[in-house]
Amino acid sequence: MSIVFENKIVKYLTIIYFFNAIIEVLAELYSCEFIIFISKPLIPILLMVLYFYTSKSKGKLFYLIMFFSLLTNLLFIPNTSDSLFYGVITYTIHRIFLLILIFKIVKIKDFIPLFIATIPLGFIFFYLFAASDIPENSYYLIFFHNLMAAFLGGVAISSYVMDDIKQNSFLLISVLLFLGLQLVIYIEKYYLVESHSYALRPLAMILNILAFYVFYRFVIISEKN
Repeated sequence: MSIVFENKIVKYLTIIYFFNAIIEVLAELYSCEFIIFISKPLIPILLMVLYFYTSKSKGKLFYLIMFFSLLTNLLFIPNTSDSLFYGVITYTIHRIFLLILIFKIVKIKDFIPLFIATIPLGFIFFYLFAASDIPENSYYLIFFHNLMAAFLGGVAISSYVMDDIKQNSFLLISVLLFLGLQLVIYIEKYYLVESHSYALRPLAMILNILAFYVFYRFVIISEKN
């Protein structure tokens, strides 16, 4: 397969990805569950196909991350306590694989900036944790999520501050979007649970779509480096 043909495929797949993203956001806005069940799983699937055509190494970890993202997306569609519980489990596994892949790419040389960057994020997430109505079956999982979120943000911020290269810039952008996504989901599912704040779902999907695409670009740039 020629490079020109591959580039065309990547270009068209990227257009399809963002076209599907617009459909998904609109479906969330108008609560069209049938369309959501189609468009939402397509987000990680299209990124896996994009990665297949653009990656030279085709690392298995990236596919695992996207697979568990797909499961999480599906489990977060129904607004029930059982689906939310299993969604939190798959989301936890997804985040663990995400951290493993980032640590394979980013080499931490100094842990002091990492510690300084992690502490303020930890305060934000644990304040929400303390003020939220979290079910008992998800309590320890959410606590673990907050630890991972603060640590993930600390890694991205400290890496960017210590070494301002394109790879670390993409990592910082994607992680900030991921943290924003987690905060929005957290507020919708636990903090404002009684107000049924469905207006937050389109915002969550916009952050989700952008976060994963920027993360995909981070992985591709790091592989080229």
